[in-house]
Amino acid sequence: MSTASLSFSRPRFYMGLAAFMSLIVLAGFWPTYFGQIVHGIPDRPWVIHLHGVIFTGWMVLLITQVILVATGRIQAHRTVGTFGIAYGFLILAMGVVVSIAAAVIHTTAGDQTMDTAAGFLIIPLGDMVLFAGFFIPAVIYRHLPELHKRLMLLATTALLFAAVGRMRDSIPVSAATALWLSPVILGIAYDKWTRRKVHPVYLIGLGILVVGFTRIFLVQSEAWLQIGRAIVRAFG
Repeated sequence: MSTASLSFSRPRFYMGLAAFMSLIVLAGFWPTYFGQIVHGIPDRPWVIHLHGVIFTGWMVLLITQVILVATGRIQAHRTVGTFGIAYGFLILAMGVVVSIAAAVIHTTAGDQTMDTAAGFLIIPLGDMVLFAGFFIPAVIYRHLPELHKRLMLLATTALLFAAVGRMRDSIPVSAATALWLSPVILGIAYDKWTRRKVHPVYLIGLGILVVGFTRIFLVQSEAWLQIGRAIVRAFG
């Protein structure tokens, strides 16, 4: 087993997993963003475009890191990883900014009511809470590769919620949920196959993701709407 932060015993499996997660992002955002780029830059506020570029960059970074380890370029992987730490915090900051900005933009334009925008705000902000909950420990434990690489997979899976959520009109909620969690489930299955046991961080992480999923039931709860309205009004 390599000592690099994203080292994997079967590089091809994890390269495939990173590619699979990237395909989920592409498929989820294709109708509303990537597909429109084929015909020109979509008419969106600049902050949305910036968010799209930064988010896409995270997936490129993930694939790059896996390839570096798979090809034995460990020192390059570590060097890029230093940049990746800063980039992860940029993802977190940008995610919070664009979540609030989108709510303000929609209410100002009249596309959504205050309650619709404020209610939905729990979804992207929840993504950022989940991402931070996995990414920050991944940074702290970056010198423990077996722990770090699984935390990075969990952090990236948290980010996939937005892409899968955009498929809700084309696939059932149960299938979308399974697709969202599939990278972790595949990681668990791979652990069981190669190690004969599952790393505890996968099981804990999966439980946290499932609990995080339940926020969809709070979208129109008055308790959250009071918080969401206050956030939108503060920045509107």
